[in-house]
Order: sequence, then C-alpha cells, then structure tokens
Amino acid sequence: MIPPPWHDFLNELDLLLSREVELVCVGGFVLAALHGNPRVTGDLDFLEIRPTDASDELLRLGDLDSRLAQKHKVYLQRLTGIVDPPDAYEDRLVSIETETEKLKLFALEPIDLILAKLSRNSPKDREDIRYLAHRLGLGFGQVKARYEAEMKDWIPNPDKHATTLDLVWKDLFPVP
Repeated sequence: MIPPPWHDFLNELDLLLSREVELVCVGGFVLAALHGNPRVTGDLDFLEIRPTDASDELLRLGDLDSRLAQKHKVYLQRLTGIVDPPDAYEDRLVSIETETEKLKLFALEPIDLILAKLSRNSPKDREDIRYLAHRLGLGFGQVKARYEAEMKDWIPNPDKHATTLDLVWKDLFPVP
C-alpha cells in the first residue's frame, strides 16, 4: 500500500500525464511502499524513466519545484552517480501496485536494492539494509554472491566495496 502523502501525489500526477510512463524506483519510498518501513521520506528516488523522452514532462510535473511538490510536500528525484545496481536488475524488477493508470512504478528487488546502496554506503543506507535484511530474512551470502556475479567486474574500486561488504555490511544481516 502506498503510504500518505504519496498516494494522493501519485494519483494527481497520473491525471496530469499525457501518456503512460514507467519509473524504476529505489530508496526509502520502495522500503515504505513494498516492505513496510516506517521511515518517512520526502522524495521518490528513481533510476530510470521509460520512455526516456517522457523525462521532461514527468520532472516538470513532479520534481522539487513543481506545483504538486509544493502541495503534497513530496517530490520525484532522479538519482545519478550514487546508485550502482547489479547488471541484470532489469530482469528482476518488482511492480509497485498503485491506483494510477498511466504512471507505472517498478522497484529493484530486495538484494538489488541493497547492492544499489553500496557506492554511497551512508548511515541511512546501512539502517535501510539492516531493516530489509531482518524484515525479509535475507542472508549475507545471497548479497555477497550477487555482488561477485554481477558487480565486482565493473564497479569502480571493487576491493573497497568488497571490504565494505565483509567488514561493515556483514553485521547488518541476521545471523544464520
């Protein structure tokens, strides 16, 4: 269920859109909408808009400076440069159920969502990882295996990220 005030924001945005648009979402909104995280977030972070030429319209209607953002106190935000999802994340996208007709929301599945936080690795990201891992009973081995298979070969500073996984993130997961 889409938490307030997102429900009204997304429904109003949907009415204003001229055509069908898909968003690939990440971040706190996904944790709240799909996984029940009570942490409040004022932005809906996304990686991708489909079709790409709908970007201008969507951001004009829903970004931080838009009328909708002023009215609902929430907004859309494109993430660039701080999120690195695994290679095949597109094959594992999860639909976020909404009442919207033209606006379709998709989210990274949980392990991809966790790994997308690796590059930034902020305290808030670590809180989100702990929440998701415990809520869904995810094991560290699953995350490490996907990192090895789909990220290690292309991500900048793979040794640094492997160290972060092994020395910091491992303790965020439930003990098997």
